[in-house]
Amino acid sequence: MKLILGLGNPGRGYAHNRHNIGFVCVNHFARKQGIRFDSKQGKARVGTGEVAGGEVVFAKPQTYMNLSGQSVSRLVKKFNINLSDLIVIHDDLDLPLGKIRLRRGGGSGGHKGVKSIIFCLGGRDFLRLRVGIGRPTSSTEVSEADIIAYVLSDFAPDEKRIIAKVIPRVGEAILCLISEGLVAAMNRYN
Repeated sequence: MKLILGLGNPGRGYAHNRHNIGFVCVNHFARKQGIRFDSKQGKARVGTGEVAGGEVVFAKPQTYMNLSGQSVSRLVKKFNINLSDLIVIHDDLDLPLGKIRLRRGGGSGGHKGVKSIIFCLGGRDFLRLRVGIGRPTSSTEVSEADIIAYVLSDFAPDEKRIIAKVIPRVGEAILCLISEGLVAAMNRYN
């Protein structure tokens, strides 16, 4: 069984924020697979079904980004998921807008949601699908407050066109990851 989760913040006010690209991508992929988020478990909206012949749980933690690990650890225990079968989709400031990267393990890269997951799981050997949102540009040094404001802002109209093309590509990458494995997915989508 695989657990595929998108990171984001619950609530309509956050729905189109850069930080919520994980929610957007997991929503799109689940819908394409005919799976609805029709239950609440482990502090998350959850949907279950079959993808590429295997059982899959889709989840969107409802704990807010910085506490995502609380939800993820509950879901991992409830569904008896190995860390190698956990796929986390999240935004990444260090990737250019619209780029995606797959990898297993590693640090949080400063992402507080991923940091929370690593802390609560006591391990980092899970799969990450990072979606580039770029960094804020400024003629002066960018502060932590600037970063927070940036990730909690909506995509600009020109950025939305790029993101609209990336969302289905993320779904294709997840499908490849599930059906062909990490190496094949990395070779095709990184």
